Amino acid sequence: MRRRLYLMRHAEVSYFGDDGSPVNPAGVPLNEEGVAQAKAVARALGEIEIDRIVTSGLPRTLETASIVAPGRDAESWPELREIQGGRLSEIPADALHHEFVHAFRGVIPNDARFLRGESIGELFDRVLPALERLLADEWDTALAVLHGGVNRAILSYALTGERMFLGPFEQAPACVNVLDVGDDWIVRAVNVAPYDLAHLAHRQTTMERYWAEYRG
Repeated sequence: MRRRLYLMRHAEVSYFGDDGSPVNPAGVPLNEEGVAQAKAVARALGEIEIDRIVTSGLPRTLETASIVAPGRDAESWPELREIQGGRLSEIPADALHHEFVHAFRGVIPNDARFLRGESIGELFDRVLPALERLLADEWDTALAVLHGGVNRAILSYALTGERMFLGPFEQAPACVNVLDVGDDWIVRAVNVAPYDLAHLAHRQTTMERYWAEYRG
């Protein structure tokens, strides 16, 4: 029998203030929209018996998990934190737009660096051993509340069996991906947003939206 992993991205947060100034991503909480998104996921998954909940330990994942599965203990796995970017202020102005909005475009090589910070290869170096450790444990149905870049790495590995990073796996806030795993991986659903099943709200990527917020 295959086991099931509900791979979720944390709900909406505000990474930039009204003036475009960055907020420390290590401590940013869910905003009002994010709380509503997480509640929609809670309703969608409410009848499912989940016996394991894993987060990255960052507040936005812990808060999302507490809404989706209230009263349940959520584990914190820091190796599953989001890919770390560099300082935006240190990226030349004429390159910033391209590097920001194209951060997850196409098949991204392992030596590419996310906003001149952590590389894709370094992301795989910590995410894949954590994934193997999770699979080595005993559980039937697990919920992992993680991040857009981390989820892309896991989805890409599940599909290809390789350290190939497929950037176009868009991950809306509070989206749910459904994966089954036994002797092999089965990817059953990607980027399901219970609060907007048809993705009618917008056609921008998350990075394009964040760029607009950064620009104020």
